[in-house]
Amino acid sequence: MRASERAYATLREDIVDWRLPPGSVLAEVEQSERLGVSRTPLREALGRLVTDGLVAQLGGRGLVVTGVSVADVTALFELRQALEQEAARLAAARRDPALFRALQGEFREASVLLSDTDPGRVRYYELVSRFDGAMDAAAANPYLVGALRSLRPHLVRIRRVSKDNLERLHTAAREHLLIVDAVLAGDAELAAAATRVHLHQSLRSVLASAERLTAVSASTKGQS
Repeated sequence: MRASERAYATLREDIVDWRLPPGSVLAEVEQSERLGVSRTPLREALGRLVTDGLVAQLGGRGLVVTGVSVADVTALFELRQALEQEAARLAAARRDPALFRALQGEFREASVLLSDTDPGRVRYYELVSRFDGAMDAAAANPYLVGALRSLRPHLVRIRRVSKDNLERLHTAAREHLLIVDAVLAGDAELAAAATRVHLHQSLRSVLASAERLTAVSASTKGQS
């Protein structure tokens, strides 16, 4: 893996997982030493993060991790609803049944997985990532998939805000299972409807953390 790719992947993961929270200054010297890369590949990585919208130039402070506001969350979910519902319709029509049967089995066991505290949650998020990959592959529309992939780093970062809500994770697992069941049945409208319900509930859960999101965003602006 090229140095710039490695730096980009590490920084993006640190931002998405809140190890680099909103407002964190990404000083070139500090980050190049931390990541073990020279400043040229680091700049390339930072440029990609700016394009992703995860990093921005703020005044004379250089590059900082962008904030997350309630307005951002709402706007992202409006776009997500449109894209993921259409992806679900296409996936139901074009799916590989064997792949979705495997996912069906895993989501049926998700409650057991989530009972394993932190390791189980990590594996659950890996399962959700495989679900996203399966839906992308089944939709078989590179333009739609490209738009979804550009959203996901922001969505994962938002999801981490309420990651301690174990009840929500159990409910989300059941919602994912309903989507998988509909895709396996080849029912495009049911798959879209199950997706709409899941995203509606996900948005409600995230907005329940609105106070924290607002506080984080306000602290970011106060540092600019």
